[in-house]
Amino acid sequence: MQQSSKSHSQRISNAIQSLPRDHFIEMSDPNLVLGRSIPPTHAVLDVLSHADVEPRHNVLQVGTGAGYLAALLCQLAARVVTLEINPAIARCAQRRFNELGLANLVLRQADGNAGAPDLGPFDRILVSSPQVRDKAELLKQLAPGGFLLALEEGENSTHILTRYEVSELGAALRRELALVDFSRDTGMTLLDMGMVDQVMLSEARRTARQKKLPVIRILRDKLNLEDTELYHRLAQQSGIPFATVDELLAEVQPRLMEGFSRSFLDSHHLLPIRLDENILQVATDDPDSAVSDILHMHGCEQVNKVLVTPGDFKRLWTTLELSLQGDARQLGAPPEEDKDTQGSALDLLAADHNRIGAHLITLCDALLLEAVSEGASDLHIEQYKNHTRIRLRVDGDLHDLNHYAPTPKETRGLVNVIKIRADMDIAEKRLPQGGRSQLTAGGVSYDLRIQIQPSLHGESVVIRMLPQSGNIVAIEDLGMDQAVMRHYRRLLDNPSGLVLVVGPTGSGKSTTLYAGLSELAKDGRRKVLTIEDPIEYSMDNIQQTRTRPDIGFNFADGMRSFVRLDPDVILVGEIRDQETAVEAIRASQTGHVVLSTLHSNDAVDALQRMYDLKVHPNSIASELMGVIAQKLAKRICQACKIEDTPDPAILEELFPEGIPDSFRCYTGAGCEACNGRGTHGRVAVVEYMQVNTEIRTAISLQYPMARLRSIALDSGLTTMRDSALNHVIAGLIPLSEVPRILPSDRMAPEKRGTW
Repeated sequence: MQQSSKSHSQRISNAIQSLPRDHFIEMSDPNLVLGRSIPPTHAVLDVLSHADVEPRHNVLQVGTGAGYLAALLCQLAARVVTLEINPAIARCAQRRFNELGLANLVLRQADGNAGAPDLGPFDRILVSSPQVRDKAELLKQLAPGGFLLALEEGENSTHILTRYEVSELGAALRRELALVDFSRDTGMTLLDMGMVDQVMLSEARRTARQKKLPVIRILRDKLNLEDTELYHRLAQQSGIPFATVDELLAEVQPRLMEGFSRSFLDSHHLLPIRLDENILQVATDDPDSAVSDILHMHGCEQVNKVLVTPGDFKRLWTTLELSLQGDARQLGAPPEEDKDTQGSALDLLAADHNRIGAHLITLCDALLLEAVSEGASDLHIEQYKNHTRIRLRVDGDLHDLNHYAPTPKETRGLVNVIKIRADMDIAEKRLPQGGRSQLTAGGVSYDLRIQIQPSLHGESVVIRMLPQSGNIVAIEDLGMDQAVMRHYRRLLDNPSGLVLVVGPTGSGKSTTLYAGLSELAKDGRRKVLTIEDPIEYSMDNIQQTRTRPDIGFNFADGMRSFVRLDPDVILVGEIRDQETAVEAIRASQTGHVVLSTLHSNDAVDALQRMYDLKVHPNSIASELMGVIAQKLAKRICQACKIEDTPDPAILEELFPEGIPDSFRCYTGAGCEACNGRGTHGRVAVVEYMQVNTEIRTAISLQYPMARLRSIALDSGLTTMRDSALNHVIAGLIPLSEVPRILPSDRMAPEKRGTW
């Protein structure tokens, strides 16, 4: 008996696996049969296991619908007769049956209550439609020993599987077998909506189990749909209300979050929004999330779910967290003393500005997400008397965001949101403040460096956005010509010495150093240690340490400890003071390659900066191997690059002795790929000085900078002018970028050997 039961279950499993559900989804008229009319797999298993269909049976099914259950029965029984009252649905089902070649199936358009007496008797009758209530005529068509299974409606929209038999005396015997659960998980819903196939769903479920994530998180990345459209359709299919963050923000009750563990809410993808008449409303971005635990934890009478997109879920979470933090800071803020009359009046007038409005948190998120989408390096918020100016720095230039127009009051609240996010004091409005925060967008984490500066009409904000994607630029993509690239790689291969990468703030110095470290990490032969403030890129196979000025751990402290860790290469984020400069020289003297950055305008000027830091000239001369100076120029968008007519004024500066006949330059016409700017991204314009014997002698004797530069030119200094012109001719940067990079006295060719 047990063996027979196993065999029956195996036959059902084989039938389900061999019959593609998606074949019953793709209908020419999707209004005829909705995806949810196809029963989920677990419900089908429940029904068929109780039906006990054998290969010799003649089966009647009432309520064809999409035809899925009838097609399954064809694989289990000798013959199947299925009845459908709706002619349009019957035609679609018949087309499917023909495509599958189901020769043992008969489809009739007929009223299910009457059955099909001319095709009986039937060993099994399955009534799929709860609308068939009178089963008297159907019971007459049962073969001896046969029975009828029917799905009947129970309380609270449940479905009861019932069994009817005819007794020896002709009486109808009814027995309730089980409740059948027709609910489906998100994967099955998407399958029945025709949005995924069985292979994709199986792979997604396996990945979801491995990563311990909801299956929708895996599938949404593979579907070419906007989140709003996808989740709205899921909500419709799952019978859950759908809402946007803007709709929910007006009714959130942040204090509800304090009653739950953050880890519990995060693991269950639930967020309490509102409690009304002992009914708790929770937001979720996972349609499959269970609310039973939260129901027991809170003690409310009922929990209602509302579905939101993952982005809106994060914004809601941030809103609640920041609102709670803002309230706590206001309650714990110490009273200010020595306020002047004007300050007191302003504080009274702005008493409600420190309150964190939900719409301001949404505005903050919107600004950051727009900055990310535009590829901005910085976000600027500037307060003026009657308006607020918001700008993004993209490819080195600032662009206004005119579609945001917060009022002065809203701007002050927005600044408070940013302060709380960066762990600053929202009560302090008279002194500059700096802080950091994190942002995750599009699967990429960003380190946000935030600076608040008091100004005439209110506080201004600058947020620098550093992606932590781990996608390190290769040396080939830095913009160096082939000779400089070879020199840079040779510097990294030296057994010891100091290498400096110099330039103004935001000129890509760290990117150049990380490109070199990336090659060292892949090589694996040498140990590389870094001391940084902050760690801008996380890299595998390299030990990275950040400074902690708050506990007295700076660059110099890091280097002193590094030399005892048997390193080959040490990266120092920046040489800022004499102590760091001296330790960098000492580290190179003890047999290490030391890489670092310095703020200076060109390669030779870096020597003057080292003199200013009180480093002995002989120490510089003995340890410095090379200096790379760089600035960033806007790269021409390659999608819309066209030949350009050069500006005569620029040409006259560049070529005072005559313009080469073969000179060509290019520009970007502006297209969708570059948002009409004509440029996309930036490239480094590089100056390179290789320190040789003549330059070492000049450094030791501390020659004036002009004489040092002349010696460097004679020694083969690659100038920024050379690099910029090479980029112009190659079509990498427009000619208009050259005056922006080069000072006027460096536009023309420099004269050599003047000393």
